[in-house]
This record gives sequence, structure tokens and C-alpha cells, in this order.
Amino acid sequence: MRVLFTVVFTAILFFSTMAENKISKKEKAEINNLLDKQLAAWNAGNLEKFMETYRKSDKLVFVGSRGPTYGWQATLDNYKKGYPDKNAMGELKFTIFDISKIDKKTVFVIGKFELVREMGDLSGYFTLAIQKIKNEWLIVSDHSSSEG
Repeated sequence: MRVLFTVVFTAILFFSTMAENKISKKEKAEINNLLDKQLAAWNAGNLEKFMETYRKSDKLVFVGSRGPTYGWQATLDNYKKGYPDKNAMGELKFTIFDISKIDKKTVFVIGKFELVREMGDLSGYFTLAIQKIKNEWLIVSDHSSSEG
């Protein structure tokens, strides 16, 4: 009887934890909305608006080909150096492979980006850690790498 209780209790605990970390349709829609806001801002040539989807904090981390950059302002400054105008920014498109919940307030996104521009196209992959902070989903970590 004691063994049966332990097995049942463990199963209930396991499945309740799994259900707790399952992303809801509403949360998935909110994350997709955040990504759509990013695309719209980028494709309008507005880096400041694009950065509104990131946590405005020194704790933000962006990892690219040159290694990690810490902080919201440093990340914006790097974007401005790398993409000084609309021509350099081009037209951005995302393909999302997975959106999964890590815990109650953290989501992990895996995707591909494609940047079409006159000076040469660019594509690669990204992973995002997105957290719900003060009732708003914000990117807290971005790791993007270009192909080739």
C-alpha cells in the first residue's frame, strides 16, 4: 500500500509540474505578438522601437559572433553600429521552430532569421529567453548567429 501511494503521489507531482510548464494558447499568442512587434519595428527601420521588446536592464544579455554584450544600452549601441540605416537593416523575416515554457514566467524560443538587403542577404538562427516582468513579456537573453 505504501509503495502504491508513493507511485501515485510521484505521478501526480510529475504531471502537475508538466502541466504547469505547458505553454497556453494565450501565452503563445502573446509571444508571437512580441515577435511581430520586433519585425514591424525592424522593417520600419526603427531600432529604438525594436529594442522595446527587450528588458531595459543591465541584466539583458545578447550573444552574437563577437561574444556576449551585457545591458540594454550596449545592445542598442551595437545594433546602431551594425545597422546604421534602413538599407543596412533590410527586410527581416522569422521562422519560429519552437516556443516552450521553462517555468511559470519564462519562455524559450528557437527560430531562424532571414535578412534581405541590397548589400547582401544574411541569415542565421536564434534562441531567446523571454520572461514575464510586471505583466509584460520581454526578451532577457538573445543568442543570434549567422550562417556561413
